Amino acid sequence: MPVEVICHWAREAGILTLIDGAHAPGQISLDLGAIGADFYTGNLHKWAMGPKGSAFLHTRREMQGLLEPLIVSWGWGENSPSSSGSTYLDYFEWSGTTDPSAYLATPAAIQFQADHDWHSVRRRCHELAQQAVHRICELTGLAPLCPDNAGMYHQMAIAPLPPVGDLPGFKSGLYSDYRVEIPCFQWKDRQLIRVSVQGYNTQADIDALLAALEDLLPKVKS
Repeated sequence: MPVEVICHWAREAGILTLIDGAHAPGQISLDLGAIGADFYTGNLHKWAMGPKGSAFLHTRREMQGLLEPLIVSWGWGENSPSSSGSTYLDYFEWSGTTDPSAYLATPAAIQFQADHDWHSVRRRCHELAQQAVHRICELTGLAPLCPDNAGMYHQMAIAPLPPVGDLPGFKSGLYSDYRVEIPCFQWKDRQLIRVSVQGYNTQADIDALLAALEDLLPKVKS
């Protein structure tokens, strides 16, 4: 989606913008300044490979005064001992007894990707995800839901499934019988499977998924 254009248009119309970028950090090159959203939140434990619990909220400076924390803690109020020079940071940087370990480890995760040419890793992951979708569609005879145009998807994609009936049971069977853990979900009248490929996944993982589907789908149909 052209988020930069949408955010620019919204600001001209007096509309605030909040982007839920849960899967963006680490999966695509992200320039928060260029996007220009009033608020942007993203997870760092998914594609940025940070520890669970690491995430961020970016607020455009002009909008920071609109936000107040749900938990009043260190840094709150006019007698705050904090000296950051930013009320926004004073209010949000420290939330009671929250363990900050995940946040403090995030720079190491970012540096790890920088040290290992993650642009190339992401490109290889996209190629594997693309291959997986094509092979699943060849197996099922169903058309892909998303074109291969550059930028339409990166390391995560969905493919349609034929009707399998008990979708939670189908997903459980993939794991219990084939040791394949993968999301399967229902959207309206469609049943879908979501392929995610990270730097630690290999061709063998894609082959294992397809072998499981080749074996399981005919049993479902029968």
